[in-house]
Amino acid sequence: MSSAPAGSPSGGIVHIVGARPNFVKAAPVVAALEERGARQSVVHTGQHYDDRMSAVFFRELGLPRPDVDLGVGSGTHAEQTAALMVRLEQEFTTRSPERVLVYGDVNSTLAAALVAAKLGIPVGHVEAGLRSFDWSMPEEANRTLTDQVCDMAFVTSPEAVGHLAREGVPSHRVHFVGNPMIDTLLAHLDRFDTRALRDRLHLPEVYTAATLHRPANVDDPDTAARLVGRLHEIADQTPVVMPVHPRGREALAAAGLGEHPGVHLLEPLGYTDFVTLVRGAAAVVTDSGGVQEESTILGVPCLTLRPNTERPVTITHGTNRLVAEAELPGLVSKILAGDAAARDTDTPPLWDGHAGERIATILRGTS
Repeated sequence: MSSAPAGSPSGGIVHIVGARPNFVKAAPVVAALEERGARQSVVHTGQHYDDRMSAVFFRELGLPRPDVDLGVGSGTHAEQTAALMVRLEQEFTTRSPERVLVYGDVNSTLAAALVAAKLGIPVGHVEAGLRSFDWSMPEEANRTLTDQVCDMAFVTSPEAVGHLAREGVPSHRVHFVGNPMIDTLLAHLDRFDTRALRDRLHLPEVYTAATLHRPANVDDPDTAARLVGRLHEIADQTPVVMPVHPRGREALAAAGLGEHPGVHLLEPLGYTDFVTLVRGAAAVVTDSGGVQEESTILGVPCLTLRPNTERPVTITHGTNRLVAEAELPGLVSKILAGDAAARDTDTPPLWDGHAGERIATILRGTS
């Protein structure tokens, strides 16, 4: 990739990534721009900084080593966002980018968009227009505010176009390009060897995969205890395999998550291993946005433990279903019994593996 050494002026397009979903979305865009000879650099904010949450993703996805790692780390939303803005302002002032490209809805996304907008640098937002309409989610503020300051909104699903129109975003700024996260999944499909993963991690042949990390599910001890009870009920039927996200680890452990012999707890997995785990599952229980998308393409029934989703296309065109915790054991039982309706799927429009190419073509057309 054509990029400048850390700290030197680079111009061109600067990609801002900070958390593992960003890496998966950025990889096909970076690759497509590279093929078109674009000048670009990657700034890692360090929002996810553990190797299993960050560096391993760069290695597996073929992303170039970041030109700079800001190493911001964790903290409250205010502390993290403020630190990100200070460091990003310094970085943009030094690099003088022609455009900043942000991904998803994490704190790094909003911080970079605000700093760039105040410096008069055009901002493109990949995965624009998604809305849960739940303002208790920090991500809802991040994505909504980012869309108001970006000049290019790259949209992954049709309903997002309508959301942006209702919020007054001019139509010429909105580009329906498909989902770059699915580009990455399809490009690596032959690497998701479920049998090899089961053998290596000593997993059962039939299992339910689970991943939970959202504050509404893991921050309150009573809520965490109820969820652990439901996961144990599922484990009475079939083993539950769960990579434990650092967020929520303590609360779920305190509620006795690992005390059931049918619950297999894992450390956080890299991209290939995690998607392979989902691919091989009979069902997946999650509160993650990305897993809703990945399970849709993989044809795995997805039970999303949330009252809403910013990705409704995974319900109308996929395998996803919003559920309350009390429903989980019964629904898993139906899936294990061969409930055909749970596996019906219709690929969302433009989730065809070419979103990164469309984004790169649009960006090169404006440079």
